[in-house]
Amino acid sequence: MDMSFRTGSAVVFPGMGPSRFTDVAKFMLLNPIARDLVGAADEVLGYSLVDRYRETQGDYSEFAQVAFLVNCLALARWAEGELGMAARFCVGPSFGGKAAAVHSGALPFEQAVWMTARWARCLEDHVARDHRDVITQSFARVPEDRLDEVLAELAERGEWYDISCRIDDDFHMVSLRESALDWLAKRLRSIGGLPLYTMRPPMHSSVLGALRDQVEREIFDELQFADPRIPVVADQDGAVLHSGDGVRRMLLDGFVHPVQWPRVVAALRDLGVGTLYVSGPDSLFGRVGCTTRNFQVVAVSPSTAMQPRRHRAPRPSRGGDPLPQAAP
Repeated sequence: MDMSFRTGSAVVFPGMGPSRFTDVAKFMLLNPIARDLVGAADEVLGYSLVDRYRETQGDYSEFAQVAFLVNCLALARWAEGELGMAARFCVGPSFGGKAAAVHSGALPFEQAVWMTARWARCLEDHVARDHRDVITQSFARVPEDRLDEVLAELAERGEWYDISCRIDDDFHMVSLRESALDWLAKRLRSIGGLPLYTMRPPMHSSVLGALRDQVEREIFDELQFADPRIPVVADQDGAVLHSGDGVRRMLLDGFVHPVQWPRVVAALRDLGVGTLYVSGPDSLFGRVGCTTRNFQVVAVSPSTAMQPRRHRAPRPSRGGDPLPQAAP
């Protein structure tokens, strides 16, 4: 696709995936921007973020979530200084929405750190108490019409499900009871599908309505959202948000509404965006065909930032590393 007439850029804070401390430790400890943000986060949290992250297991622990927020924001600031990034729009699918709220100016960093830590605790407690049997499964190579057939069969078996993310035309995430996972994985493989990562805890599902209300009552009522300096493109429908109330609602609705990445891609394309700076550890949103077919993609990752600089922007990519390995 010809992108030469779309000269605008956007920064994308990707959804959070499995990440090891060792993958980001060097950046967090040595990059001066990251170090400053880690120090500010420590002041809010009352503990050493790096130490807790190093010592704690779990892909979505409180400490992993705050570290992800810090790293995404530090990388965006690094990209502004080193790569000349001057994004006209800001996007944060799934967990990336918190970083988008901060970078856009809608939420102060310190409040976002406090929010992220409290949010993670509420999510862990709620799921452990009420939804221990619910997971979110990602899978590729399943066109939407074939997925509809499989989900209809799942419903006929009396099983509950929610579509939690649409990442590409053939890449989706579905929340369901863990007891039905083996059936779903086998059925997807039978039509050429590729089951990938199983996410615990689940997200973007109607079963989390009570959690959404709790977070709004106990956390969001303590936050002050301002109108963003950079418009935020909502990950649920591609709407362009210009108000603090809109960003607040987007974050809360993320508990119960699915991520619709193809709609975001369409919205950015219509806004004249041709280049995406994907700021943060990413193995998904900046790499799927839906993204790479429509934009020049600049991966702004911890490893990128730690490479010796020649004061020359990296070449935008039209592709990326392979997708995550299939689930067993």
